[in-house]
Amino acid sequence: MGKKLSDMTLNELWHIFPISLCAPQENWKKQYNAEYLLLKGRLPDTKIFHIGSTAIGTIWAKPIVDILVEIKEDGFETAHKAITDCGYTCMNTEKHRRDYNKGYTAAGFAKEVFHLHLRITGDNDELYFRDYLIEHGDAAKQYEALKLKLWKKYEFDRDGYTEAKSEFIEKCTKKAKKEFGTRYESRSVLTDENKKPRTV
Repeated sequence: MGKKLSDMTLNELWHIFPISLCAPQENWKKQYNAEYLLLKGRLPDTKIFHIGSTAIGTIWAKPIVDILVEIKEDGFETAHKAITDCGYTCMNTEKHRRDYNKGYTAAGFAKEVFHLHLRITGDNDELYFRDYLIEHGDAAKQYEALKLKLWKKYEFDRDGYTEAKSEFIEKCTKKAKKEFGTRYESRSVLTDENKKPRTV
């Protein structure tokens, strides 16, 4: 009998779940829409967004659908129960953030894989980055080229892959906020440090 995921080292997990990129897939949007309906049925008063490269729709990406769920600060436990009831596993907990995944098995990735980011309302820099790449095709292609360049180098090092993209993401996010103004802003107790975007 093989090891459970919870018993594996980080290095073992990275080898079972390597970085892998593929051309844009039409089913990414369908996967998100189905998951949106599932989550919205349990969290009707929350904002739910498709984020990450699969939301861009025009660039190579990891075949993992990223979802952002915004809640009020006192709603974490209620949201946590609803999300785990939908089949998600909590992978990381911080004071104002929780991260979940779905579709990770001891045999590798399932057919559909999701990452869900639970945040307090207003902690949503990923939306600015997403919109910037959608509205600036040149930047989207630059991001795609960067990811393709990093892919094999960091195939079994997800943290290294993430860190190597962070400068580009932060630069585009800053430009997006200047261009889009208060598109997604909302009152929040979070500081700018807490609102740094997750790389995707």
